[in-house]
Amino acid sequence: MLIRILSSPAIALLLIASLPGVSRAQDAAHPAAQNISDMKFVHFPGLPACSTGSVQNGDPAKGPSIIVARVKSGCTFPWHWHTPAEHLMMVAGVARAEMKDGKPVTLRAGAFALMPTHHVHRFTCISSCTLYIYSDAAFDIHYVDKQGQEIPPEEAL
Repeated sequence: MLIRILSSPAIALLLIASLPGVSRAQDAAHPAAQNISDMKFVHFPGLPACSTGSVQNGDPAKGPSIIVARVKSGCTFPWHWHTPAEHLMMVAGVARAEMKDGKPVTLRAGAFALMPTHHVHRFTCISSCTLYIYSDAAFDIHYVDKQGQEIPPEEAL
C-alpha cells in the first residue's frame, strides 16, 4: 500500500492541500456559509486543466471533504476510479457520467450521482458545469486505460 500513498494522485493531493487558501478544514462544531461568488477557485494538479475547484470543508489529502468544482464545456475527466466513494451534486450545467458496466447518464442542475469506491467511470461536462463533490475519505484519482490498467495522469490527460 505504500506505493499507492506515494503515487502521482497522492502527490497531486499534497500539492492541493499546500496551495494557499485551498484547504479550509472547517470545524464541524462551528457554522460556516459562503456564496459561490466569494469562493477562490484554483486548478488542482493531476486533474484536467479545464477544471478548477474550491475546498469548502475538510482536507481532501487527509479525509472527508467537500469541493465545489467548475468545469468548462467539453472538459472530460478520462476513465478513472477513486478509493473513496464519490458523491456528485450538480448545481448548474449539463454533464454526462459514464460508468463501466452501466448506462451513461445525463446530469442536470439538481442531479445527484454516486460512484462507489473503486468504480471506474468518466465525466464530461457538456455545458459549463458547477458541482459539489463530496468524498467520504481522502480524495484520490487513478486514471485507467481502455484495458482498465492504471496509467499516470500525464498519459491520461
